[in-house]
Amino acid sequence: MGRLHVIMRKEDIDPKRVEEKVAVVLDILIATTMITSAFRHGAKQVVPVRTQEEALEAAVHYSAGEVLAAGEYQGRAVEGLLLPNPTELQAHLPGKTFVLSTTNGTVAISKAAGAKALYAASLLNGAAVARRIGNCHPDDTILIICSGSGGSVALEDLYGAGYLISCLLEQAGWELTDSACAALFLYEGKKGQAEEVLRASRVGRALVRGGYEKEVRYAAQCGMYGTVPQLQEGTILMEVGETWPKRT
Repeated sequence: MGRLHVIMRKEDIDPKRVEEKVAVVLDILIATTMITSAFRHGAKQVVPVRTQEEALEAAVHYSAGEVLAAGEYQGRAVEGLLLPNPTELQAHLPGKTFVLSTTNGTVAISKAAGAKALYAASLLNGAAVARRIGNCHPDDTILIICSGSGGSVALEDLYGAGYLISCLLEQAGWELTDSACAALFLYEGKKGQAEEVLRASRVGRALVRGGYEKEVRYAAQCGMYGTVPQLQEGTILMEVGETWPKRT
């Protein structure tokens, strides 16, 4: 039987302790939702980086027509990068390499890159990621990493972790640590109310105040897509899952 453990913040990731474990990174608002959306809307690959400087440096390795670079720092736009708003970028992603820098999610991916396998999950693709884990890693320790925000626990990430755990438990039995139980109990108490939870979160409130309510609604959709982004060679995310619904 495999084991599920939730890490509450990116600051709590110990790169040495993730080795030989499977990591699933969550940043519901907004990095892993953006990554899920990028693959669903035709991105060739996603390059997650820690900083604006790394994003700009990575982008120059591709011709202008082959790359799209986006990023934010503490929720604000940064010079030279598009804002990583999923609904606004969808039409520009087909066939592109997507370079992404965010305050929390891409940093968490970088810190956990030494894991046996690493996946990016959101509410949009949580069911698909759970199915992949159940099929490929049934006896492993799964570290479900909530990126958090500003060094604090993020409500939306903990809810997303609970949703992922719920999906995993539908397939098989898992041993749950206390942190995994906490996430599951939060989700079960608010099942079917994802948008309410996201709107109540600190980051969600800030996005709504900033005029990005559409992004919050989009991020709150559970089980919409079958895209499964997995980190390859520690640097690039590629889609490894069955894609559903089919792209049009």
